[in-house]
Amino acid sequence: MTLDQALAFGLVGLTVAGFAWGRLPYDLVALVGLLAGMVLGIVPVKSAFSGFSDDVVVIVVGALLVSAAISRSGVVEDIMRPVMPFMRTAQRQVTVLVGAVTLLSMITKNVGALAMFMPVAAQVSRKNGTSISQLLMPMAFGSLIGGLVTLVGTSPNIIVSKIRQDVTGEPFRMFDYAPVGLGVALTGFVFLSLASNLIPKRRPAGGADEAFALDAYTAEAELGTGSPYAGRTVAELEQAADNDIAVRTVIRERFRRMDASPDMVLRAGDTLLLGGEPEGIERAVARAGLALTGEGVAPRGDVETESVVEGVVTPQSPAIGSRIDRLALPSAHGVSVLAVSRGGEPIRRRLQTLRLREGDVLVLKGTSETVPPALAALRVLPLAERSIALGRSRRSFLPLGVLLVAMVLTALGVISAVAAFFGAAVVLLMLRVMSMREAYETVEASVIVLLAALIPLSEAIQTTGGTDVIAGWLSHLVQGFSPLASLFVVTVLAMAVTPFLNNAATVLMLGPIAASLATRLGLSPDPFLMAVAIGAACDFLTPIGHQCNTIVMAPGGYRFGDYWRLGLPLSLIVLFVGVPLISVFWPVVPG
Repeated sequence: MTLDQALAFGLVGLTVAGFAWGRLPYDLVALVGLLAGMVLGIVPVKSAFSGFSDDVVVIVVGALLVSAAISRSGVVEDIMRPVMPFMRTAQRQVTVLVGAVTLLSMITKNVGALAMFMPVAAQVSRKNGTSISQLLMPMAFGSLIGGLVTLVGTSPNIIVSKIRQDVTGEPFRMFDYAPVGLGVALTGFVFLSLASNLIPKRRPAGGADEAFALDAYTAEAELGTGSPYAGRTVAELEQAADNDIAVRTVIRERFRRMDASPDMVLRAGDTLLLGGEPEGIERAVARAGLALTGEGVAPRGDVETESVVEGVVTPQSPAIGSRIDRLALPSAHGVSVLAVSRGGEPIRRRLQTLRLREGDVLVLKGTSETVPPALAALRVLPLAERSIALGRSRRSFLPLGVLLVAMVLTALGVISAVAAFFGAAVVLLMLRVMSMREAYETVEASVIVLLAALIPLSEAIQTTGGTDVIAGWLSHLVQGFSPLASLFVVTVLAMAVTPFLNNAATVLMLGPIAASLATRLGLSPDPFLMAVAIGAACDFLTPIGHQCNTIVMAPGGYRFGDYWRLGLPLSLIVLFVGVPLISVFWPVVPG
């Protein structure tokens, strides 16, 4: 072993130890490792930052942006509406949600697929009293096994495809993973549907969203002549919002005020006082074709400048005791009131005639230029930020359509995956589906930095000849093993390393080693690369090996040791189903 090889192995080992130690952020550990590689001379300075322009990083960024746009569009909730009435038991809820996430993860980034369905899981949990911990972990694991099926489902597949291109000159294509991935995904789905009772019931810590009761807010909306709910009952309108709102009062012919009853028939021109959370009110407005009266006078802003905030009226506010309409908020301050919360007290009068009190919570809409000075002038204290859907509805099938076009073009070989996702993200931003600020908030900088720093660091093992050294050790280890047993060893090694190194880093390091091992054994590199992809993509034992596991930890209230209870048997299923399938569809002996 040369000095450079020893330095490369030592540096990677220390980087892995830094990940396992867990006291420093992963991205910082990766950056320190990259800097050390530059200082030691094993990472050339001219290529140290090439990771930021790598195709893998571009695809991950594009996939996250497209997935976020689909999530914001509300189309997933609309698609799931017909099956909601059948999701009464925990068993059915797990089956439907895991199945949906698994299927969606086959065509888009698994992290984005999981993020789209997490709000649906929270809604199902709240409505049916199911512990959300029974839903989120199976969904996270479902997103991982679903991601095995296509090139773009998970980062390891993309990275392995690039490694195969470096080794053989030909990358894995979109559906090359499908024969093995579908078998693993189907078996894993059956297991997850039946085994959610292995997860302990946890109570997640309350967040900002739990500080408000269901009927915390009152909003005022008008039922226009074009609404499909003109001539339908109050109960039908409430059902359109998944019963997350209550129609409290109906104001007809401007002055007739009537308490709403479930069988009351609504008419075009009625003004409705809706009670509920902002998300529920937004669903009612979008699905029933209502118009918020506050939006009619709201200052116009585009997707880049609009701002919707929650704020509480402080004791020093000059607005206390004044009617909302007499404050002339749109003309004087450039904001309008969309909804009001009064300590859970039902509000049954039009918002414009409501006199504000100390402690009232307002949903204000304006622009990024008008909202801050309005809050200061009115002595309204902004609350801890949470995502407010009310007043910024952008429900559309457009993001999903753009994604499908990109996937079809990639599958047909018209454009590459990197061009497809980059193009889809740019098209959605040009169509103003989301603002640039929202786009920057969506892209997790820590993930991008982690990938970009580890790519040149992992390449140091290869450029110094370290991969050949490890392949030699492994070839001695598996000497006398059957090809199938050798595949088992590679898969187990990838599964064992991933929880501590991150799946992308595992593939970047083990991929070239596995290909070199296959060459030494006189076998085809393809099945060994597949084994690395499956092993690295299937971390079910810890919350740190994959970000899908990490993002459900807090919402589900999970502890570190909860994951292996469901994850260990699932890992064994993946191992004993996936490896034989690899040997069948990707013969280890070159033909």
